[in-house]
Amino acid sequence: MIELRRINLNTPASERHDFLTREWIVTNGLGGYASGTVAGGVTRRYHGLLVSAMPSPLGRVMMLNHLGERLQLADGRTLYLGGGDNLAHNAVAEFRLAGHIPTWTFEVEDIIIEKRLLLLHRQNTVHLTYTLLSSQLGVRLELQPSVDFRNHDDPVCSLSPKDYGIFISQERYELSAGDGWPVLRLSLSGGDVSFHHEMQTRRNIRYELEAQRGYDSEGNLWTPGCFTAGLQNDRRVSLIASTEPWNIITTLGPEAAFNADEERRRSLLEKAAPALQQAPAAELVLAADQFLIRPAGRAEDSAWANAAGGEVGTVIAGYHWFTDWGRDTMISLEGLTLATGRPAEARWILRTFAHYLRDGLIPNMFPEGKNNGLYHTADATLWFFHALERYVRASGDRHTLRLIMPKLREIIDFHLAGTHFGIHVDPTDGLLVQGQLGYQLTWMDAKVDDWVVTPRRGKAVEINALWYNALRLLEIWSLHFGDLPQAELMNRHAQRARQSFNLRFWNPQTGHLFDVVDGESTDDPACRPNQLFAISLDHPVLDPQHWPAVVRIAEEKLLTPMGLRTLSPDHPDYKPRYDGDLHARDAAYHQGTVWPWLIGPFIDSWLRVHPERRAEARGFLDGFIHHLDEAAIGSISEIFDAEPPFRPRGCIAQAWSVAEVLRTWLKTAT
Repeated sequence: MIELRRINLNTPASERHDFLTREWIVTNGLGGYASGTVAGGVTRRYHGLLVSAMPSPLGRVMMLNHLGERLQLADGRTLYLGGGDNLAHNAVAEFRLAGHIPTWTFEVEDIIIEKRLLLLHRQNTVHLTYTLLSSQLGVRLELQPSVDFRNHDDPVCSLSPKDYGIFISQERYELSAGDGWPVLRLSLSGGDVSFHHEMQTRRNIRYELEAQRGYDSEGNLWTPGCFTAGLQNDRRVSLIASTEPWNIITTLGPEAAFNADEERRRSLLEKAAPALQQAPAAELVLAADQFLIRPAGRAEDSAWANAAGGEVGTVIAGYHWFTDWGRDTMISLEGLTLATGRPAEARWILRTFAHYLRDGLIPNMFPEGKNNGLYHTADATLWFFHALERYVRASGDRHTLRLIMPKLREIIDFHLAGTHFGIHVDPTDGLLVQGQLGYQLTWMDAKVDDWVVTPRRGKAVEINALWYNALRLLEIWSLHFGDLPQAELMNRHAQRARQSFNLRFWNPQTGHLFDVVDGESTDDPACRPNQLFAISLDHPVLDPQHWPAVVRIAEEKLLTPMGLRTLSPDHPDYKPRYDGDLHARDAAYHQGTVWPWLIGPFIDSWLRVHPERRAEARGFLDGFIHHLDEAAIGSISEIFDAEPPFRPRGCIAQAWSVAEVLRTWLKTAT
C-alpha cells in the first residue's frame, strides 16, 4: 500500500505548535469519521476517535472523544505517550499516513511503540492497535477513554446533563447515557488485559480552535475507568470501540479487519485511471473515497434503491460539518467517481438525487439527521445535467439516461414556467432569473442571520451558462431517443438564450462579463470567477471572440497557487483574509476568499484558449502538492486566504476541492 505522508514530530516542544494545526481524518463510508491533530491534541468540537453515523433523528454522534495513553513500567514509573494538548508531555515522534490509515510512533526514553487507527468501512467501529517495537519487559499500557455523547455539531459545553453508566459482562463493556443515545461498546484484546472501574469527570477541557472561531470552547468529559494490557514484541494490543451490535463487532478481529481494509484501498487505486495511480494523485484517489457514502439511517432511500437492484449513494460535501449537498455532489461527481473508475457509484448517486426531484429542483442539501432535503438552490439542478452528461459519456449507460429523461423534461418545463424561489425564464429574452428575499440560491451562498452576503438576485452569469448547457444537452439526448419535436424546442430556447446572453453579459468597459444583469439595482460589473462557466462547460454560451479576454483577466486578477479568488482585489468589497468570528468569516466567504474547486473551470477555460499548452496547465496544480502536508494531511481544504501565504481555512477536507484537482490532473496528463 502506498505510503502517503510522513511527518517527523521529534522536535523540541517549543517548535511543535504547528502540529496542532495539522490534522488527520478517516471516514467509514456512512458519513461517520474519526479525526484529530497529528500530535494527538484535541482542538475542535469535531475531534474524536469515533463519530458514528446514526439513523435519523440522531445523525452523526460523537461517541469516543479522547483516549489517555500512559505506560506503567516495572519500576513503578508512569510515562505519558500522547492523547493531550500538553506537547511537553507528548512522546509522539512521527506521524504517517499509509493508505490513509493514520499511524503514530511514540518514543519515550528507550521505549518505542506504534499506534494505528482503523475505522472499519461501513461500520461505526474503530480499532486502535498498539505494538511494542522495542524489547523491554514489564511494560503495561494504560488506556483511559473519555466521552461526551452529543451531536458532532453541538457545542462542547453540555446542553443537558447525562446519566452515564457502564455495564460489564465477560470483558465486554457498554457505556450508556440514557435519553435515546447510542450505546458505546468497548473491548480490549491482546492478552493479559484488565479494567479498573473508576468513574470520573474531567472538567474544563479547552478546544482552542473553537475559541478562535468564536464558539463555546470549554466542556467536560466523563471516563468510566482505565484499561491496561501488557506489551510484548510478538503481540498487538487493540482497543475496539463501536456502536454496532456485538455480533458485528466480533466478526472481524483487528488484523483481519486491517488486511481487508488494505485490500479495499489497493482495489481503489487499481480501478483509477492509470495517470492517477502514482503519488501525489494516488493520495487524492484515496481522499476521494472519503466523500462517497451510503447515508446511514435513510431506510426509505435504501428500500427503493434495493428494489431497483442497487443502493442509495451520495457525497459528503466536506468534513467536518457538511452533509450531502446537491450542488457539490454534481460538481464533484466526475472527479470523485468517473476519474477513479467507480461509475456504478456515480449511477446510484444520480438516481438518488433524481428520486428527490420536486417541482423541477433537486435538493440543495440534506440537513444533519433529516430524511428530507431543502431545495433552495438555483444551480444544483442545472449541474445535474452536466454530471449526467459526464457519466453517460464515461459509462455509455443509455439505460439510466432513458430512465431519467422524463425528469429532465420536467426540470426544463418548470424552469420555463417558473418554480420556487423566483426561478423562471424571462419571456422577453429567454434568460434564467433567480432570487427570493432572504435566500441565497447560487453557490455564493453565505448568510448570517437575515443577511444574505452575496444575494446575486437577477440573471446570474453562471446560472445562465448552466441553463444554456442544459438546453443543449436535452436537445442532443432528445435527438438520440428520436424525440424530434422536443429537440427542436430545446434548440429554439437555446438559440434565444445564447443571443441574449452575449448581448447582455459582455461588458466592453471592463473587458469581461457582468456577474449579474437585471438585478435589484444596476448590472453588477464585479470581476468574479463565475464568468468562466460561460467558456468551460461542454456547450459554451459565450462567443469565442471573448474567450481570451475573460481567461486573461481571470489569470491576472483571480488566479492563485491554491485556486481562484472569488472577487478581484481591486473591488471595494474585497477581503484578503478569512478569519475572525462567524460574521467576519461569512463576510469574506465569497468576497475574495480562494476556492480550490474553481481551478477546474479555470483550466478548462484556459485550455480552450491555449489547447497546445497542456503541460503549462498542469503547473496550475503545483500548489496543491505542498498543501497535502497541511490542514487535513493527504486531502484538500475548502478555502484559502486570498493573499500569501494563502492559509487553509474552512473545512479541512472538501469534496469538490479534491474532485476538481483529480479531474484536471487527469485532463492535463501528458
